Amino acid sequence: MTSPGTPASPHPASAASPDHVRLSAEGLTLRYDQRIISESLGFDVPPGSFTVIIGPNASGKSTLLRALSGLLKPTAGSVVLDGADIAKLSPKRIAARIGLLPQSSSAPDGITVAELVSRGRFAHQRMLRQWSPADEAAVAEALNETATRELSARRVDELSGGQRQRVWIAMVLAQQTPMILLDEPTTFLDVAHQIDVLNLLHRLNSSGRTVVAVLHDLNQAARYASHIVAMADGRIVAQGSPGETITSQLVHDVFSLPNLVIPDPATGTPLVIPRDTR
Repeated sequence: MTSPGTPASPHPASAASPDHVRLSAEGLTLRYDQRIISESLGFDVPPGSFTVIIGPNASGKSTLLRALSGLLKPTAGSVVLDGADIAKLSPKRIAARIGLLPQSSSAPDGITVAELVSRGRFAHQRMLRQWSPADEAAVAEALNETATRELSARRVDELSGGQRQRVWIAMVLAQQTPMILLDEPTTFLDVAHQIDVLNLLHRLNSSGRTVVAVLHDLNQAARYASHIVAMADGRIVAQGSPGETITSQLVHDVFSLPNLVIPDPATGTPLVIPRDTR
């Protein structure tokens, strides 16, 4: 587990605003083909929160995120977006409320950064209203927020991993949605770029967006999240603040990892130290 940087305010207040998305899972059964991943799953995303989903590999984290975004239809139960069953909403209506960065994204060959980020405006296009000054401003703002403006003319396939990740986040930001879902946004990045991405998500959350991310690093989750959802074997086994959820017992039970949890000397949030079992 890497040692994360220190965000300006580790756990920003999550006071709800009228534009915050209300998103919940109610009695979800999720499966791929005939294999059940999760059953009778239910929880609410706290409006205005930075929610991080943690758990071991194959615990159902990414599957849950796909269901919350409307990409995976549950076998039973429902995902409720602003009071409506997400399965009954059009892709454009969902995309106007929720931005999604999947675990692996691929860009068309030869596409530039500006062109890719512009695709985030899909949900705002109409038959009688195509590209507009508002679209131009949204793309410019997304490039500025992610510090990728200087890359706008470059091809995406020429960029480093950290640069590409910021560009994909810029595309999601160009949607101008009040909620962003991100599946392992720091995977394959070195520690400096991981912290860059997490600090960016922290700033977005502090400015009013609800952020939901799947992360593997428990110490990064504890330091940046305001709400933790811990999963194991397709079930939610704990949820709440980092101090409530990331305990030595939970880490042992969920990750089978002998450990010690102490207060982080920089932030006071839980710091997980694996025990030497050699």
